[in-house]
Amino acid sequence: MKKFFFLETLIEKVWYSKNIFSLLLSPLSLIYISIIYLRHTLYQLGLISITKINVPTIVIGNIVAGGTGKTPLVIWLAKYFKDKGFLPGIVSRGYGGTYLSNIELVKPTSNPLLVGDEPVIIARNTNCPVVVAKKRAKGAKKLVEKYNCNIILCDDGMQHYSLARDIEIAVIDGQRRFGNNYCFPAGPLREPKSRIFKADLIVSKYNARTCEHKMDYTYNQLVSLNELSKTIPISDLHGMTVHAIAGINNPDHFFSYLRSHKLELIIHKFPDHYSYTEDDVKFNDNFSVVMTEKDAVKCLNYSSDKHWYIPISAELSKSFVCDLDKLMGKIING
Repeated sequence: MKKFFFLETLIEKVWYSKNIFSLLLSPLSLIYISIIYLRHTLYQLGLISITKINVPTIVIGNIVAGGTGKTPLVIWLAKYFKDKGFLPGIVSRGYGGTYLSNIELVKPTSNPLLVGDEPVIIARNTNCPVVVAKKRAKGAKKLVEKYNCNIILCDDGMQHYSLARDIEIAVIDGQRRFGNNYCFPAGPLREPKSRIFKADLIVSKYNARTCEHKMDYTYNQLVSLNELSKTIPISDLHGMTVHAIAGINNPDHFFSYLRSHKLELIIHKFPDHYSYTEDDVKFNDNFSVVMTEKDAVKCLNYSSDKHWYIPISAELSKSFVCDLDKLMGKIING
């Protein structure tokens, strides 16, 4: 794990700065971009089929490798459309999951090692039908045909062009932006930077520029891993030393939040989507252990009354809601 984490840290440093390594890798990025454009052309010419679902389909994704805040936005959208009277269905690739079937239903109690950690979080927080599918179009069809969903949310699907979309929402990290602006492998971009402007809506976490909608996070009360109905305010841990665990992309905001509430941290960083063992989360002391929800869904079997996680909720700007409603109005009214 240490070797993997070292490699991940090295890649982050290369991708988020201008350096000799990114310059040396830039010729490979040109080859990667050529493949991307060829793939786009094949879709445009109809040589690769595109599946259109007969209900509104919203794709949420990004053009940067790693986390940008898609999962909290998907949860926000699911709740928003439920309040509007829709029955949303969510389809995901289930990154990191080992499921073997083409389509797998995700329940709040599903094993995140099987279906991926993020789909389990979505299922826990939305009470909507959630599936992971190797081919998202097939997963979306099943949500409509079997679960009567009348709107589809596709998690992390910007590059999955075989599923037609009515609305495309691109999510970016407003602080780290696009790193060194290079595509793979010299930089973090999955597609050229210009791709972001083809999205219908651009959501920026923490900081927003012109034509972007700001998304903030609200940190909620601590939830006990040992007794999920039990919550306490973070103020109960003021001045205490805690083990802070994070296996997410760019965990600095999480640690900063804990410090802002006067917690003394013993930090334990793990790679994104890390599969925990009991030794990773149990310590020979009496300090409390605080982690993200993404970590918590994989640690329930190792929990004690000292283990807590902090759920987060997305907050979207009024301008986002207004523009989303306008786009939905055009789809519904033809």
